[in-house]
Amino acid sequence: MDTLIHDLQDITIRRISVSEMDNNVYLLTAKESGAQLLIDAADDLPAIQGLLQDAAADTAATPQLALIATTHQHWDHVRALKELVAATGAPTTAGKDDAGALPVSVDRTLDHGDTCAVDGFELTAVHLRGHTPGSIAFVYRDPAGPTHIFSGDSLFPGGVGNTQKDPGRFNQLLDDVSERLFDAYPDDTVVHPGHGKPTTLGAERPHVEEWRARGW
Repeated sequence: MDTLIHDLQDITIRRISVSEMDNNVYLLTAKESGAQLLIDAADDLPAIQGLLQDAAADTAATPQLALIATTHQHWDHVRALKELVAATGAPTTAGKDDAGALPVSVDRTLDHGDTCAVDGFELTAVHLRGHTPGSIAFVYRDPAGPTHIFSGDSLFPGGVGNTQKDPGRFNQLLDDVSERLFDAYPDDTVVHPGHGKPTTLGAERPHVEEWRARGW
């Protein structure tokens, strides 16, 4: 299986799907330094280790997992986190309001607007409240192409994430997604969700008010 999905100017983006819930695991590798950042160690440590091995081809340097980022606390996104930390010694980061629920001690907690960097690139943390209290989308601004958003379970093709039919949580999430993603980034921005296939902000933007009207 070819895990490479985007070969960009400075980094590559690889993806695998794991578990019965089709969880996406993303790996970003800096071409020059070999530093790697993994988003959501969801499940299946051997598959994740295979992903890391695949990405060794993306750099002439020695690849090293420099940071493990978690989009949110839900169990299906963290089942391999403890094992991956034990196997690699990589530090971890997550949203401040979700960090305490993770199965490892989080090395750095993130607020809205914080950046997390490894040697060669950085991501911006966008706090999207509603699916969980501390859900974070990670944003990579490609200097030579569209922006990439790793949205966790906050934004999918066709709608926002599950808010358990709670109107307050739904409106909070839709407001945050509207203001912090749709109002902040252009139509060609690629959205990489926590499950399933990617989309773009341009494909979803015309439907935001439909989502608000239907209430989910």
